[in-house]
Amino acid sequence: MKQLKERILSDGKCFPGGILKVDNFINHQMDPCLMREMAKELAKRFEDHSINKVITIEASGIAPAIMVGDYLNVPVLFAKKKSPSTMENMLVTEVFSFTKNRTYSVCVSGDYLTREDRVLFIDDFLANGNAALGILDLVEQAGARLEGMGFLIEKGFQSGGAELRGRGIHIESLAIIESLDDCVIKLR
Repeated sequence: MKQLKERILSDGKCFPGGILKVDNFINHQMDPCLMREMAKELAKRFEDHSINKVITIEASGIAPAIMVGDYLNVPVLFAKKKSPSTMENMLVTEVFSFTKNRTYSVCVSGDYLTREDRVLFIDDFLANGNAALGILDLVEQAGARLEGMGFLIEKGFQSGGAELRGRGIHIESLAIIESLDDCVIKLR
């Protein structure tokens, strides 16, 4: 997606260790016009699927997921990183966060993710694929069907995309980072 790629190159910041910071327009301060266009594009890429629910993990995936859900006219469910005491019929999995360097238990209510659901996972980044694999586990626990996964930005130099595609999952990424070597952003 040209608009996103241009924004990454103009406003993204690179840090050692393969870190791309886009918090000034995607995952801290958000550009709603760009978010709307990204959501529209992701919805278009999955329009031939029979999706009845969008799912994400808090927090950075919520904004794009809600907007994709709006375009698809389906509810949006987000996996929580803290188990609420009021949640019933809880489905739980473990997810390692590369950014935070810790493992989270993430959960959803089995009342909202069921075997009738045909799910699209939306998130801001695809790197090692840990969040995506956690969602896949929750979808499988619920007996739901994963229709695909959409990401704003994929780090093509990390293993997540290849692993998920190797499992036969329909993956769509709006921008793929080829390299962040020497803190220079190179797009595919």
